[in-house]
Amino acid sequence: MVSMLDVRALSKTFRVDGKRHGDPDPRQRAGLFHALRPVSFTAPQGGIVGVLGPNGAGKTTLLRLLSTALRPSSGTAMLDGVDLVADPREARRRMGFLSGSTGVYGRLTGREMVQYFGRLHRVAEPVLARRIDELFALLRIGSAADRRCDTLSTGMKQKVSIARTLVHDPDVLILDEPTTGLDILSAQVIVELIARYREQGKTVLLATHHIHEVEQLCDRLVVLQGGEVCFTGTASQLRERSEKGRLDDALLATLLRHAEVTRAA
Repeated sequence: MVSMLDVRALSKTFRVDGKRHGDPDPRQRAGLFHALRPVSFTAPQGGIVGVLGPNGAGKTTLLRLLSTALRPSSGTAMLDGVDLVADPREARRRMGFLSGSTGVYGRLTGREMVQYFGRLHRVAEPVLARRIDELFALLRIGSAADRRCDTLSTGMKQKVSIARTLVHDPDVLILDEPTTGLDILSAQVIVELIARYREQGKTVLLATHHIHEVEQLCDRLVVLQGGEVCFTGTASQLRERSEKGRLDDALLATLLRHAEVTRAA
């Protein structure tokens, strides 16, 4: 299978002022916080890679590095032959990034919001109009397309944000918890859209806390804890770590084992 994204020893270290009170983190040493230790993995074309781990594990840092919103302390990643560090502008042209804090402009309608980002990506006007109609139909946005974003529900705002992420038809989608806080109907629409994009040969990185989404969508997994990778492989390979054969049990066991090793080191 062709590799669309090749992550090569990507890491991020931040400078901090003193220790954080009440939160002794082993990643913090001598005024440095190692948010992400060197991470390496590949994401195939037409595949979905789940990025899993507890809060603070480094998932968002990893996705922000891959989106070029952050510059790595070391390492790089290749997106279909494009070096994300050396040529971030070209990399951004080929990807769509939905962060966990992606917002909408309240005074714009949903349609105006997506048009704005499509024009930033220099999508030709006839193509842009068609893309918006297609995306709004797939996401079941309906009449909300022409309402101001500050009047929309949380789920509808997220759908508009996802349409904004996809409007330029990127090869790689980087999605940070796209269904968090959504009702079951809105979440299912987004899950179906992610599956559809895989069928079109797109590559998807999906950070999620929802095990059912992992089981339904993900071809491979990257599990992070404390800024380090503690598992890479398929869901079936991770499931083998559980005596019950359950993915949630196996994930918990992997995280606990890694935490014990880290404390003992």
